[in-house]
Amino acid sequence: MSFFRRMFGGKDASAAPSQARSQTISHFTEFVGAHTGCEAFIEPATRVTQTTMVIVAGSGEWTRRKVPDESTARSVAKKLNIPVFDVNLSGYPSRMREWNEKHRGEHAD
Repeated sequence: MSFFRRMFGGKDASAAPSQARSQTISHFTEFVGAHTGCEAFIEPATRVTQTTMVIVAGSGEWTRRKVPDESTARSVAKKLNIPVFDVNLSGYPSRMREWNEKHRGEHAD
């Protein structure tokens, strides 16, 4: 069973994966609720990383979490009522880079 199936659920999912899924959705919901101007950016899977979703606030502050696939990421963004982009097509917003520069040395979640 894959890590993401265990984390986000699937045919053989137990209570722990649904808890991880719930925690991820809860984290994104809290972030979007606490920040204005949020947009989601899907980072496709590579040979070394799984699919992730980054939510960037209008201030440039951001958060990232693993998601099982692009379809799930789009579904979560739709539920959060925020626009969603493929980072390979759109790139990251400049406000995110600017926020990173201002907060260099601090850890963004």
